[in-house]
Amino acid sequence: MELTLLGTGAPAGLPRPDCPCAACATALGDDARAATALLVDGALLLDLTPGAAFAAARAGRSLGGVRQVLLSHPHEGPAVEVPAGVPQPGRVPDRRELALLTGHRVRAVAMDSPGTGYAVTGPDGQRLLYLPPGGAPAGLEEGSSGMYDMVVADVVGRPDALARLRAVGAVGPTTDVVAVHLDHDVPPGAELRRRLAAAGARAVPDGATLVVGAYEDVPDVPRRTLVLGGARSGKSVEAERRLEAFPDVLYVATGGSRSGDTEWAARVAAHRERRPGSWRTAETCDLVPLLAEDGAPLLIDCLSLWLTDAMDAAGAWDDAVWADGGERALRERVRELTEAVRATRRSVVAVSNEVGSGIVPATASGRRYRDELGRLSAAFAAECEQVVLVVAGQAMVLRG
Repeated sequence: MELTLLGTGAPAGLPRPDCPCAACATALGDDARAATALLVDGALLLDLTPGAAFAAARAGRSLGGVRQVLLSHPHEGPAVEVPAGVPQPGRVPDRRELALLTGHRVRAVAMDSPGTGYAVTGPDGQRLLYLPPGGAPAGLEEGSSGMYDMVVADVVGRPDALARLRAVGAVGPTTDVVAVHLDHDVPPGAELRRRLAAAGARAVPDGATLVVGAYEDVPDVPRRTLVLGGARSGKSVEAERRLEAFPDVLYVATGGSRSGDTEWAARVAAHRERRPGSWRTAETCDLVPLLAEDGAPLLIDCLSLWLTDAMDAAGAWDDAVWADGGERALRERVRELTEAVRATRRSVVAVSNEVGSGIVPATASGRRYRDELGRLSAAFAAECEQVVLVVAGQAMVLRG
């Protein structure tokens, strides 16, 4: 089954008309996108958008063989005038199936918002899922739909849709996830590709033809990632974004609750409110047992607070204790942690503060903490497939 993407953008296209934002200003060439529309085997058109016939011609395809046009967007009826020779668009009722003479079967997938998703099974059994903008499948049950060969969806706007599909086994390691309905929320080009790759997805230019069931282009999601950054750099947001498209994430908060500290409580609440509701939270610095267990992905926020706890336990703030075994005890804790990261089978995203580029601390204990955090970050990074530095909300890939 072949899929030609006549457009991959949001309903208003990218760049948006009359929008002065930086993303729209740089959405040029392959990064310019018409509204999303899919042509399946030249016979089935999913969504009819302005200029569809010309888009097909530019991609070396024709709409002359289209036998069915289906709409996914919330609105009823065709989006634009129907080109000559193309059937009138329709919509399949939720959970009903349509059989085409070409051998394709199309089942309407109920969504959690207005609109219709379509599960298409080709004549040879390949399975494609197409979701409308801003929507996620509703009423999913584990094993109810089987695994799709390709998912075409609003990965940027609704990463939780991908998480839901992964949770029930509808998306697996070999599923090709293609992001569409792309808008100006993420800068086009390298930044968009980086964010999608972290979610196990990719973007393709308008006019691309893909073979459903060919897995060579499915990106490998890094299993261990370290996200570094200064205060308020956006490092925690970057770390959380990397796991939004995965189910059952365990958020490991190493800072504790700090009873009575209202400012700290406000920070914790802000973090909790922006996390997906399906995530669980564990407040602990005992990371080694968690890393040794099989289970859901871990988001560890953060290693700098873990180090504070480890230095407290080792008495590392006192010069005499530091010289009399404290340093050895801390080194052992760090070694145990890095060995656990090396051996873990779980997906891990860890956050750490980058403090070595600022003012030299005035106290010996402060300088000791700065030095030990630098050593910890270096040792942890050595065990990660990907290392990212976040500056002013912009992520720079150091490794991977």
